[in-house]
Amino acid sequence: MIDINPGLMIWTIVTFVVLLIVLKAFAWKPLIQALQSREKEITDALQSAEQAKKDAERMIAENKLAMEKANQETAKLIAESRVVAEQLKHDVLSKANDSAKKMLEQAKDEIEREKESALLQLRTEVADLAVNVAEKILDESLDSPKQKKLVDKVIQQLPKN
Repeated sequence: MIDINPGLMIWTIVTFVVLLIVLKAFAWKPLIQALQSREKEITDALQSAEQAKKDAERMIAENKLAMEKANQETAKLIAESRVVAEQLKHDVLSKANDSAKKMLEQAKDEIEREKESALLQLRTEVADLAVNVAEKILDESLDSPKQKKLVDKVIQQLPKN
């Protein structure tokens, strides 16, 4: 069955020990360093990711505050714009009403002047007609001062409207 060979056993142990020494000298240190380096990189990456997460959460909170502030400012600007628009509307309507009143007054004044002019012209024509009729009735011609006096008297007696 199993046969123990002491020479083979010694050489196996010697080879194993030499292999361990060679591995320790050349491979073990670099492997440990690589593992430690990898562990450090992973730890740094985790810390960096955690810091990035905290920064992102902080930035999200800041953005929310900025958005709320912007919304408040927008609402304030809209309210101010409405007030300004109402004031502008009021001013425009006021100016339009003032302009319309002014135009109406001017039209009334023009109508009054035209009315007075027409009445004066009508009185003159009525006076001329009255003088002509009176002349024909009296069959005599009145001189100019008498005509004027008679016309003034007739005009005085005419109603003002």
